[in-house]
Amino acid sequence: MITRSKLVEQLRDSQIRSQHKYPALIVFSPKPNITSRADVVVAIFWALVFIMLVVTSYMTLYFRHFRLSFVIICFGIFLPIRLRISRHAVLVKKRERRLLLPLSM
Repeated sequence: MITRSKLVEQLRDSQIRSQHKYPALIVFSPKPNITSRADVVVAIFWALVFIMLVVTSYMTLYFRHFRLSFVIICFGIFLPIRLRISRHAVLVKKRERRLLLPLSM
């Protein structure tokens, strides 16, 4: 049964999702929605770390340190995957919290 509170919650979630001012930073954010400046700062930090990994991997390839370059490229691949996993974990926790609420709420 669809209740008024569920409709209000869905409307609020869709409004939050539509207000993304930084859609490119969501890839580097550990949270599914960027809602505060702290979330923006964290996303920018992870984006800079990723750029640094890409640049250093190119530099190590240029200087022919192939093993070190391979390790850095692995870290560069692992970083966005790990951030995506953390975003998914936050969404799962949010869904579980909603399911634990009694229907009267």
